[in-house]
Amino acid sequence: MALMAGILFTASFLVFGISTFISTARIYPPNEVTLLDSRSVQGELGWVANPTEGGWEEVSIMDEKNIPIRTYQVCNVMEPNQNNWLRTDWIPRGGAQRVYIEIKFTLRDCNSLPGVMGTCKETFNLYYYESNNDKERYIRENQFGKIDTIAADESFTQVDIGDRIMKLNTEVRDVGALTRKGFYLAFQDVGACIALVSVRVFYKKCPLAVRNLAQFPDTITGADTSSLVEVRGSCVDNSEEKEVPKMYCGADGEWLVPIGNCLCNPGYEERNAECQACKIGSFRALATDGSCSKCPLHSYSVREGSTSCVCDKGYFRSETDPASMPCTRPPSAPAHLISNVNETSVNLEWSPPRSTGGRQDLTYNVVCKRCGPDGRRCQPCGNGIHFSPQQLSLKGTKVSINELQAHTNYTFEVWAVNGVSPQSPGPEQAVSVTVTTNQAAPSPVTSIQAKDITRHTISLAWQPPDRANGVILEYEVKYYEKDQNERSYRIIKTSSRNTDIKGLTPLTSYVFHVRARTAAGYGEFSGPFEFMTNSVPAPIIGDGTNSTVLLVSVVGSVVLLIILISAFVISRRSKYSKAKQDSDEEKHLHQGVRIYVDPFTYEDPNQAVREFAKEIDASCIKIEKVIGIGEFGEVCSGRLKMPGKREICVAIKTLKAGYTDKQRRDFLSEASIMGQFDHPNIIHLEGVVTKCKPVMIITEYMENGSLDAFLRKNDWALHGDPAGRYPARDCIGHEVPFRHELRPPRPGGSQHPGQQQPGVQGVRLRHVPSAGGRPRGRVHHQGREDPNPLDGPGGHRLQEVHLGQRRVELRHRHVGGDVLWRATILGHEQPRRDQGDR
Repeated sequence: MALMAGILFTASFLVFGISTFISTARIYPPNEVTLLDSRSVQGELGWVANPTEGGWEEVSIMDEKNIPIRTYQVCNVMEPNQNNWLRTDWIPRGGAQRVYIEIKFTLRDCNSLPGVMGTCKETFNLYYYESNNDKERYIRENQFGKIDTIAADESFTQVDIGDRIMKLNTEVRDVGALTRKGFYLAFQDVGACIALVSVRVFYKKCPLAVRNLAQFPDTITGADTSSLVEVRGSCVDNSEEKEVPKMYCGADGEWLVPIGNCLCNPGYEERNAECQACKIGSFRALATDGSCSKCPLHSYSVREGSTSCVCDKGYFRSETDPASMPCTRPPSAPAHLISNVNETSVNLEWSPPRSTGGRQDLTYNVVCKRCGPDGRRCQPCGNGIHFSPQQLSLKGTKVSINELQAHTNYTFEVWAVNGVSPQSPGPEQAVSVTVTTNQAAPSPVTSIQAKDITRHTISLAWQPPDRANGVILEYEVKYYEKDQNERSYRIIKTSSRNTDIKGLTPLTSYVFHVRARTAAGYGEFSGPFEFMTNSVPAPIIGDGTNSTVLLVSVVGSVVLLIILISAFVISRRSKYSKAKQDSDEEKHLHQGVRIYVDPFTYEDPNQAVREFAKEIDASCIKIEKVIGIGEFGEVCSGRLKMPGKREICVAIKTLKAGYTDKQRRDFLSEASIMGQFDHPNIIHLEGVVTKCKPVMIITEYMENGSLDAFLRKNDWALHGDPAGRYPARDCIGHEVPFRHELRPPRPGGSQHPGQQQPGVQGVRLRHVPSAGGRPRGRVHHQGREDPNPLDGPGGHRLQEVHLGQRRVELRHRHVGGDVLWRATILGHEQPRRDQGDR
């Protein structure tokens, strides 16, 4: 009895003693959901015990706050084969698949109890039973499944009781996977002295959480201890999904591996895991931006949650400007606009505007207007005008406008433009200038038609140029056989818009080009137009042989008649001239003829040069290459660009270094002679350079080669159609009307590189008008100058030019003050080697 009393005392002491440990309300972790807590039950627990007597006993104790706490205890350690069961009420699982049982208990050390070594135990068993029935009254042991055998980590002894030391054990076990609506727990005592202080049943969940602005709801853990439950989150208020937010709920109730995120909407920023509106004076334009930013320069916001700021008055933002960019203004007008008119082209140049409006995307637009004579009634220029490099969105500060109409008033506006100019266009962004174009060469002829084609003739007609740029004075037709590829061509000039090209070869393709000329000069040649002669003979009297003989006879008679008449006229003029000669200087005065002055009558050759030749600044001349060697030095080709005129090709004859006074005099005398002639068939003197070295004579450039080479290459120059193709004569005294018969056709006065003096290319003729003077003749071959032929007392000269297997006799007779030259073709005879003075 004493032992039993001690045991009961011990149990009562323990139960009352542990009240100090459990009186304080416990706070459970947020990831645990309690299904049963014996401490929170008001009143008796009413669990079912078996046996109902002598086994588990419910005991109530009071904590410090006088709140009753219900516990169960058993201490049948003296009797063997104990089998005491205690079952809880039905516990709903609440969706949990795995539950946890937390047991707090005390247990007496068997060694501290005398005489109970065989019957005392220090463990008890824990069971569970799933059931959908919450009203089962009896315990059926075979329905329960064992969870575990619970042993105490610490047990107390009699000494602990005396010292009032409490040793409370806490054990947690889990069970799953549960499938029914609820379950029962049972505790089996097999002979221990034990007190169940509290029993708590719970399951774990991953609590509500916000990660990366995504909210994840409470999520119950899986059935297995290693399972992961994937959960998709939802974006918090005022946010949008950037990437699908996901997380995994672990078996321990912790969130793992966050994936994806949400971003705050424009006008909101993240603060305390929420998206809160931007304050007044700030903005947030994009969801990808960071936090709210202060309004940029020249802008403001007047409400919370602004996505952009409003520009101040007079300031703008383009559609492409980011909201973080300050508001800007259009630029001011360009400064210092300068225009330069060159015929029908205008060059404009200006300086950047004083104000760019605070932007870096400054460009320029050029507007062209064509105005009336009074500068008013302006209209857009329209198409057909070329801007270089372009008309709109210019990066640089200069532009060239070409293909304008001549003698026309134009107004050009240069606009400074930036990204906000379209929002506030105004005249203050532009500067203008009004110019008048000058005279210019006509534009190319665009169409040529063959009105009639025969065996030897093609009749051409064409339309005037689109832009005449003045009064058209004449047209020039260039044509050649297609197979010649422009190596050998002919020129015909006409004042009308049609012409007949005669003397063509039957069944031959010819290529034609036409260009127009105004007072400003020749325009560009048209593109090639190809026509072919046919094989049908034109109706003529007699056969072809007789016709040719007849034609040659008629032409020969006409030529002979012209020679006789010319000789008579020259003789009469010579007599008249002798009567009017001055003893101091030799001059020839003929009615309607220019005065010719022999430069050798001047003591100072510089005076003759100043009187008859124009001094040219050496900076206007550009020498390109050496094309021959003359008597006085090198002959070069180059370009001449005089102020206010177009650049032209020229031949440049230089006076070699180390020259003598006589060489310089003779060199400048040539320029004095050339400067007195102004005829389309005589080489034109552009001017001289005498004020610096080397001394130079500048003449037009003839591009078709020397006469002898040309005649060898073009057999037609010596035979063929008798009508006008023989190089018959070159009469200087009568303005050499058919000098073009002896030199190749050339467009626009071009010159052969070897040309050094006036006269026929290949055969130079110098006119010495004085009665006692010495007529001079020189033969030039591609820049090489041969000595003068011997002079004879009779005033007659004979010089032969050898052209392959042919010879051309050049005879002249000094009659009065004029020189008459006659060129005779000697066919295939051998040159006479005994040629001398006659």
